[in-house]
Amino acid sequence: MKISLITVVYNGETFLQECFDSVRGQTYADIEYIVIDGASTDRTLEIIQENRSNIDYFVSEKDNGLYDAINKGIKKATGEVIGILNADDLFADTHVLTTVAKAFIDQPEIDGLYGDLNYIHSTAHRVIRTWKSWQNTHADLKNGWMPAHPTLYLKRSLFEKHGDYALDLGTAADYELILRYFYTHKIKAVYLPVLMVNMRTGGLSNQSFMSRIAAFVNDYKALKRNSVPYPLFVVMKKKLSKLSQF
Repeated sequence: MKISLITVVYNGETFLQECFDSVRGQTYADIEYIVIDGASTDRTLEIIQENRSNIDYFVSEKDNGLYDAINKGIKKATGEVIGILNADDLFADTHVLTTVAKAFIDQPEIDGLYGDLNYIHSTAHRVIRTWKSWQNTHADLKNGWMPAHPTLYLKRSLFEKHGDYALDLGTAADYELILRYFYTHKIKAVYLPVLMVNMRTGGLSNQSFMSRIAAFVNDYKALKRNSVPYPLFVVMKKKLSKLSQF
């Protein structure tokens, strides 16, 4: 079973090689690796060219942000399953994609899966907090739950049926897609109790006070769009739930 893995990057010279090494180190062989660059101006393109033999599809061009770039990658994907590895993140070990593939093969009825991740210090690789998930229910989504997006693997057919990432919700695009798939369309997704990703701290939605406000507003809009009851209350619970990760 082919897994299409997408990495999007813009001026990511600092950590990109570590990301590539992490992908190259996976024991699973049937990987289609797609790299979408947003017309970087640092050494990113040079690093990509140095690793070109391990990349199945690559393009460098202006885009409308992270999720526009991911959508481009989805449209080029030919694998049965699609996953995303951010340019500054790493797989937790060499067997992650083997474990993912086995789960889909052993349970052909599932639409997707997700697991656990560590937030790590940007340079020291020290674990700052852990996002440990569980097997969700429909009620969990109404209480602010979401899986760790970097651990999410979905069948490509879902994007064809239910659409890709919305570009009008900023950093809440991943949350809206999860609500649309898990809550509105009730896909069958399973939890793997496996540490899948080491994710560096400093995401787009956590850069400043104003970015946090924008993330709050866009989370609210995502909930409203998917007709989740009491959206303001749900956003509050979503934010408070992160306290358990420390």
